[in-house]
Amino acid sequence: MFEHLPRYAGDPILGLMSEFFADPRMDKVNLGVGIYYDEQGRVPLLDCVAQAERTLVSEHQPRSYLPMEGEPAYRALVHQLLFAKSLNERQFSTSIVQTVGGSGALKVGADFLRSAWPGREVWVSDPTWDNHIGIFEGAGFKVNRYPYYDPATRAFDYEGALTAFKSMPAQSIVLLHPCCHNPTGIQPTREQWKGILDALQASEVTPFLDIAYQGFGQGLDDDAWVIRECAARGMEFLVSSSFSKTFSLYGERVGALSVVSRIHDAELVFGQLKLSIRRNYSSPPIFGAALVARVLGTPALRQLWQSELATMRSRIVQMRAQLVDGLTRLMPGRDFSFLQRQEGMFAYTGLSVAQVQALKMDHGVYAVETGRICIAGLSPHNTDRVCAAFAKVMDKS
Repeated sequence: MFEHLPRYAGDPILGLMSEFFADPRMDKVNLGVGIYYDEQGRVPLLDCVAQAERTLVSEHQPRSYLPMEGEPAYRALVHQLLFAKSLNERQFSTSIVQTVGGSGALKVGADFLRSAWPGREVWVSDPTWDNHIGIFEGAGFKVNRYPYYDPATRAFDYEGALTAFKSMPAQSIVLLHPCCHNPTGIQPTREQWKGILDALQASEVTPFLDIAYQGFGQGLDDDAWVIRECAARGMEFLVSSSFSKTFSLYGERVGALSVVSRIHDAELVFGQLKLSIRRNYSSPPIFGAALVARVLGTPALRQLWQSELATMRSRIVQMRAQLVDGLTRLMPGRDFSFLQRQEGMFAYTGLSVAQVQALKMDHGVYAVETGRICIAGLSPHNTDRVCAAFAKVMDKS
């Protein structure tokens, strides 16, 4: 009955995890998957989350279905975290729904947009997270790419991106990373962002902002600057957000989709978002969002979370600096300063597919084929070994 189905090749990142776990080498290093690890190589349980969890469990709350749109208190706190007071609430409104992680937000948003504007096309950065393409193609969109990474300069291709934005057909949908670009870690400057938003407004293009790492780049407010700038400009746009990384709640799947629209359209938008959710999973899960809402809604826990988030961000910055220092020491003739200019969990190393394969096969160091590595997989215990492995595969090129 199903023999005609094509074989699924698997997700390149999740497949890499399986290879890593099957590798018997004791000194192997996983730099592939985008998960934050502490210095001992563990996924941390944040103290603020542990405290909120103990309180919630002690309250013995019932576990009935949430509304399609999710928990109201959680949604209000998402609005506060993303938008602060940037929105002109006399003219614009945010329709926010709780989703099954950031991926669920992208999926609900893609289905909503496809239903509202079936003839539009989507544009994503080159490169981008692979599942961006999969989600929008899965919703029925034609997905195009705009220039982003310049391999010659190992920096943001501002002129190439700007030219693409200016020439996009009106009513196109463009996916943007407000902070911590995945996979490159390269971000436009604020002046460049202003030029980008000017071009998008002139072209009447709809931005879809995917923020999965708020607080891992420059800080909570700085990382949300692009979102708030769009709101302050009176743009209509979408935002998918996630608490997987910043709360270390990967398996709880806590996310949100926010749609900024004119007030007179808000009820229509909210209804269509609920319809999209009903057609997917009916209603979101309770516990992860309850944890986030309890932390963000309790001043002492929120302050603790911000402190723990700052510690995670600081560790990422330190590991990036140690990587650059180690590579520079081993290969003094090469310039690795481009890695220092990147931000967030990921580094775009410029390694070739062959070099990535050599890292895995010869040294037990796992990276994505594009050369992207997860900085949070580094620690004081393995950075020297990783640098030595990099030096060996680079010397052979």
